[in-house]
Amino acid sequence: MVLAGTKTTIVELADLPANLAEKTGRQVFSRVPGAFVYDMDGSGNQVSVSTRGLDAHRSWELNVRQDGVLLNSDMYGYPASHYSPPMEAIESIELVRGTAALQYGSQFGGLVNYVTKGPDPDGELGFESISTLGSFGLRSTYNAIGGEAGPVTFFGYMNERVSDGYRANARSEYSAQYLAGSVTLSPTLRLRGQVGHSTYVHRLPGPLTDAMFRSDPTQATRTRNYYNPDITVPALSLEWEGRDGTEFTARVSAVLGPRSSVQFIGLADHPDAVDAESGGHAARQVDIDRYQSYTTELRLVRPWRAGSVDQVLAVGLSASDNDMHRRQQGVGTRGDDYDVTVEGGAFARDVHYKTANGALYFEDLIRITPTWSIVPGARFEVGRTRLVGQLAYYDPEETPRQIDHRYPLLGIRTSYRPSIWTELYGGWSEAYRPQIMKDVLPANELELTDPELDDSRGWTVEAGIRGSTGARIIYDVNVFEVRVNDRFGTVLRTRPDGSPLLYRTNVGSSRTRGVEASLEGLLYQGGGTFLRLHTATSYFDGRYLAGTVASGGRNITIAGNRIESVPRWISRSGLALDQERLSANLLVSYVSDSFADALNTRTPSPNGAVGIVPAYTVVDLNAAIRARDWLRIRAGINNLLDRQYFTKRPQFYPGPGIWPSDGRTVQLSVELER
Repeated sequence: MVLAGTKTTIVELADLPANLAEKTGRQVFSRVPGAFVYDMDGSGNQVSVSTRGLDAHRSWELNVRQDGVLLNSDMYGYPASHYSPPMEAIESIELVRGTAALQYGSQFGGLVNYVTKGPDPDGELGFESISTLGSFGLRSTYNAIGGEAGPVTFFGYMNERVSDGYRANARSEYSAQYLAGSVTLSPTLRLRGQVGHSTYVHRLPGPLTDAMFRSDPTQATRTRNYYNPDITVPALSLEWEGRDGTEFTARVSAVLGPRSSVQFIGLADHPDAVDAESGGHAARQVDIDRYQSYTTELRLVRPWRAGSVDQVLAVGLSASDNDMHRRQQGVGTRGDDYDVTVEGGAFARDVHYKTANGALYFEDLIRITPTWSIVPGARFEVGRTRLVGQLAYYDPEETPRQIDHRYPLLGIRTSYRPSIWTELYGGWSEAYRPQIMKDVLPANELELTDPELDDSRGWTVEAGIRGSTGARIIYDVNVFEVRVNDRFGTVLRTRPDGSPLLYRTNVGSSRTRGVEASLEGLLYQGGGTFLRLHTATSYFDGRYLAGTVASGGRNITIAGNRIESVPRWISRSGLALDQERLSANLLVSYVSDSFADALNTRTPSPNGAVGIVPAYTVVDLNAAIRARDWLRIRAGINNLLDRQYFTKRPQFYPGPGIWPSDGRTVQLSVELER
């Protein structure tokens, strides 16, 4: 990658005192200013994170990768990342903000790359075993092994985790496996293969109303709802490195597998009650997605000179061939176990969302002077999505059957170093986000989708300063703006016969401006002890510039309203102690209030679906001690002050209403390694 001029953060996880077994996002991303995390359950099954006022749902506004391999289930049909590696296996996390769009395509959020641990660099056979026990039945075991034999290296892990959950009826069972190997074919050529798999079954306790939350946030409104992704990610890479610094990578990869759920669908104030006449529960709804997403990528990075000017050229080609098969609204069983059997095998929705897409990008790092560089770049996307299948409640000819993606995306960045301690950086980059399947399919016969529906397009601009004052202070401060045009929405219209309809089309635009700041200061150093203060703080102002929402039988303008789920302030500050064998961190996380809907509804609805998401402050304490060279013990208390809070009122999955976050929990991990 060419990273000059980008807003980049690298999180070193290996020695971070954090609750890795449950993937506590506010701790994992505590050094990333502006990282917004959904804490909708403490199961550790999924990471839901976003930056710069974008939607955090399963990190779907980001290009998510593991060791450079794409993990998003379907970038054009449903870009959520259902594959979820264990954090115990991750060495570091690389996060590049929105200007990464030129290199990584269809997203506004940028790139997050999980870098997996590998074999012992000394070539010896090594292993690592991490066992964790915690509150509410948490039990986790992670085991990894790696080594080297001549030109061959290998690394693999297995992880099993179960938890009863903080709330009633919230049990989850998670499993993940991974195997990677490489063969050095010559001093400059290496072949690498890997396959990762993750799955979990999570019993969903259901949404709450505000009254329920105040009464008892641990209660459940559902006992028969389950969610189960089962995803496999294989990849094969050929890597070549020339003597002049040229690097070439050819990679083929895939995201394969289903995402299934069986649920009683209803708002929080609609109980899943036993029918008085039949003496049994209502039939549940079964939804199953199956992903077959194939990606081929070629990347070349080559240093070169034009006269006396040193340059680094990055060129890439990518091709995607995706088929997302969505089957929804199947009539399921009436029991309370996980069972996706469908009566008659028929679904009301049974459609394929097929995308073929190709892209070419280039970026050229031009060193104008030894201290000043510019990086112009462009990306050209050409693709087409076809909708094939049937809706039992709708004429398929009245839905868009084809969506074209043809975009030139331009960008430029710059980096200036007035001294070895300081860097000024900035950039502007265009981006786009495809209209995904849920935007295109009418929910019922009262809706109609615009046949000329367009993808959302816009840009990101940023400028900042970063550096250090010797060893005592490290800082990075920047301003940014994200503009998204052609946002998707619904407007109220009238059919020729006079009946109303909800028209699904491009309705408006939004703008998020903000400041992101990270600071780390050395408070004390002596006798092998280091005491540091750190903070990652952001201020966002996200607003709709134009748009309407159909509500109450009329179209209501939302121009000037705040964007939903975009808190103004996110601040995570901590005090970190590091010694030769001991490390500890006290973390205070503050998130200000936000709205749940674009109408900026303040008073909560009786069912809890809309209203203010209140501000909250959460305190975490984590420590790790290396008792022996081969033994380390971690301990932590999440939510030390037992704050009852929630981070979002979802408008769709997993159900409108309040999904409480976890109260106080404790964890203890024992790590053995050789």
